[in-house]
Amino acid sequence: MAAAAATLSPDHADKISKLQSSVSALDQISENEKSGFISLVARYLSGEAQHVEWSKIQTPTDEVVVPYETVAPPPEDPAKIGELLDKLVVLKLNGGLGTTMGCTGPKSVIEVRNGLTFLDLIVQQIENLNSKYGCKVPLVLMNSFNTHDDTIKIVEKYSNSNIEIHTFNQSQYPRLVVEDFVPLPSKGHAGKDGWYPPGHGDVFPSLKNSGKLDLFLSQGKEYVFVANSDNLGAIVDLKILSHLIQNKNEYCMEVTPKTLADVKGGTLISYEGKVQLLEIAQVPDQHVDEFKSIEKFKIFNTNNLWVNLNAIKKLVEADALKMEIIPNPKEVDGIKVLQLETAAGAAIRFFDNAIGINVPRSRFLPVKATSDLLLVQSDLYTLEDGFVIRNKARVNPANPSIELGPEFKKVGDFLKRFKSIPSIIELDSLKVTGDVWFGAGVVLKGNVIIKADSKLEIPDGAVLEN
Repeated sequence: MAAAAATLSPDHADKISKLQSSVSALDQISENEKSGFISLVARYLSGEAQHVEWSKIQTPTDEVVVPYETVAPPPEDPAKIGELLDKLVVLKLNGGLGTTMGCTGPKSVIEVRNGLTFLDLIVQQIENLNSKYGCKVPLVLMNSFNTHDDTIKIVEKYSNSNIEIHTFNQSQYPRLVVEDFVPLPSKGHAGKDGWYPPGHGDVFPSLKNSGKLDLFLSQGKEYVFVANSDNLGAIVDLKILSHLIQNKNEYCMEVTPKTLADVKGGTLISYEGKVQLLEIAQVPDQHVDEFKSIEKFKIFNTNNLWVNLNAIKKLVEADALKMEIIPNPKEVDGIKVLQLETAAGAAIRFFDNAIGINVPRSRFLPVKATSDLLLVQSDLYTLEDGFVIRNKARVNPANPSIELGPEFKKVGDFLKRFKSIPSIIELDSLKVTGDVWFGAGVVLKGNVIIKADSKLEIPDGAVLEN
C-alpha cells in the first residue's frame, strides 16, 4: 500500500489511513477485497485519471482493428476444431439483476424465447459445441453478491448436461459516504445496500483470486471469451479464436459499426502507439458532439472480449491493471454515496499485441428492455440449437427501432399486452404510448405510431402500415 499512498497529498493520505482502519473491521469481505478496495480509492484520490489529449487521438488502422471479413476461416477438420476449442473458456458476466425489467433474481433467468432463459440458451450453445467436436469447453459465470445465491440454485438443473459449469463471485466493496469518506456498512448499514460490485473490470482480479484462473491454466486452457449474459449475439466464434491463437494476440475486443442508437458506446482509438478504449466520460465537454458523431468514430465496443489467460495472470500478479476509474454517485436512504468502478474493455491498453475485430452487428444483440425482448421474440428471429438467428426475409440490415411506453416496462405487463408477438419483418419503427393491447396475428409494417388516451385493443389479424 505504501506505493499508492506515496502519490497522495497529506490530507488524502490521512483519509486513506482512516478508511483502512474502518475497512479492516469489516468482516463480511476478504483481505483481497479490502486491499483491492483501498488501492482503488487511493488511485481515485491521487487523481491519476487519465486525461486524453484530443490532438493525439488517431483512427486505428486495419492492422489494429481488423475487419472481420479479412480474418482467415478456421480449420475445417473437426478434430482440429476440437483442439482449438479445448483451449477456450467461456465466461458470462452474470452480476446484474432483472430489476429494470420488473423481474426478481438474476437477469440471466428472464425467459427470452420458447420458455428458454438467457442461461438455458448459453448452456445449449456450449453443449452443442462439446458434443459436435468432442471437446470440453467449460462455462464460467461471474456472479455478484446480488445474484450468487439464486445462480447456485439455478445451475443445479444443468447437472446432467454435457458441460462443466463454474461460478465465482466478483468483489464486494463498501459504498463510500461522500460527506466523511467512511464506508456505509461502518455506519450501521448492514444489508446489501451498503455494498456494491465494482464493475466488470473486476473480472480479471476476481478470476485470479477465486482460484479458477490457475485451475484453467492447469487444464491447458489459453483464452477466455468474456461477454454480457444478456447479449444473445455473443456466441463462440471459431474464426476469432483461431486468429488470436495464430497471431498471439493477448486481448481482442469485438467492435461493430455505430448506428445512431449507439452514440454513447466506447470506441477504440490509437493513442501514443497503443490501442485503447475511449469512453464518453473521458471526452472533454467541447468534443462530446464529435465523439457521438458516426463520421469520426465509426465503431463501438460490444463488450465481447477475448483475453489470454496467461497474460491475465501475469498482469494481475504485477498489479498492473490500472483501468480508468468510473465514479458512480448514488443515494441510499438519503445518504449520498460513491461507488468506484472499472470496465473490462479499458484493460485493452495493458495487453501486448491487443487488437479489435470489427464484427457484424449480429454479434451484438443485447436485451436491455422489453423493446429488445419484442425484437427477439418476433418473427425477425428464429431459434436453432440455442442460437438466435436473424430471419433472411428481413431485407433491411438494421433492426426496427421500437419505443414502448411505461405500461410495457415490466416483462409481466409486456407479455400480458400481447396475445401473440406481432409480425415485424417489414417494420421500420414502432412507437406505442398509453393503454394498448395487441390481439393475435397482428402485422406491423413501415413506421407505426400507436397512441391511446383510453384503453385501445388492436383486433386479431390487424395489419398496421405507416
